[in-house]
Amino acid sequence: MLAMVITGVYVIVCLLLVLIVLLQQGKGGDVAAAFGGGGGTQAAFGARSGATVLTRATTVLGAMFMIGALVLAIMGQQEPGSVVSGIETSDAPAAETVPAPPASTPAEEPQ
Repeated sequence: MLAMVITGVYVIVCLLLVLIVLLQQGKGGDVAAAFGGGGGTQAAFGARSGATVLTRATTVLGAMFMIGALVLAIMGQQEPGSVVSGIETSDAPAAETVPAPPASTPAEEPQ
């Protein structure tokens, strides 16, 4: 039950993280700016600005993503069994194999 709740929260965090990253504006650092063609006031990775709400949300959701992944990995290691451990096997005998037909030889032609 707890694993299902944590997994649900983890999926929501993943979706929010994707949404927040897609909402952010690019830094405007194209190829020309990276090689010095973008003006003398910007660094190679764009001008440094203050942390916005989206930047802080990205940081918090990124941390939650990493912690959630670790928690789910640890919980997965503690559970015994495998994916197919719940499948019941039947005690019925295995199906008999049908032998292959004998190789046919060409019939002799009468003379």
